[in-house]
Amino acid sequence: MAGALGITADFLMNGGNAEQLSDKELLEQFKEVERMDEDDRSTVKKLIDAFITKKKVQKLAG
Repeated sequence: MAGALGITADFLMNGGNAEQLSDKELLEQFKEVERMDEDDRSTVKKLIDAFITKKKVQKLAG
């Protein structure tokens, strides 16, 4: 079907907005997080969000 449409199977299955991670280790870590229960995934998301927020504040403070 993908061939008939002139697109890749990956595009057909995942859509065109999927971004690629170039850091393979980070990709594997995110795959592990996806297998966690919802509470653990939520905790990881909060930790990542806190770290990103900290870096943004540090950048603004210069």
